[in-house]
Amino acid sequence: MITVAVLTLSDKGSKGERDDKSGPLISELLHRIGAEVKSYDILPDEKDLIKEKLIQFSAQVDLIITTGGTGLAPRDVTPDATLEIIEKQVPGIAEAMRFEGLKKTNRAMLSRAVAGVRGKCLIINLPGSPKAVRESLEAIIEVIPHAVEKLKGDPSECAR
Repeated sequence: MITVAVLTLSDKGSKGERDDKSGPLISELLHRIGAEVKSYDILPDEKDLIKEKLIQFSAQVDLIITTGGTGLAPRDVTPDATLEIIEKQVPGIAEAMRFEGLKKTNRAMLSRAVAGVRGKCLIINLPGSPKAVRESLEAIIEVIPHAVEKLKGDPSECAR
């Protein structure tokens, strides 16, 4: 079983001014691969708060999925916070999400989402809109179980 924390980054959502539709959607989609969401939180777009929560969650779960704050707006700081706390990047995950997104909109190239590892936890940034969350997560969801197995120390070969 893959344990998951979902972290929604939204100034309005953290104040109760907007319903979070992306966080629950992430939980629903991850249920398909047998993942269990253990933690869920909504924070404002504050880099230090995001870093603190990522560090906390990374010690508790196998996978953290963030949603929101991946664009170019001044308060979009999720990738910046993530890069400051991960030990290594997994660029292929973000590349795959942008590749799939570009099939639908040229705005996908504006995503600054990153993916990486802290300890034995995989952290993946997703965009904020439910539509983009679905498209991005569906592009990578099949590789998540294998990635988590490897992080947990699975010694088997990756070749098929």
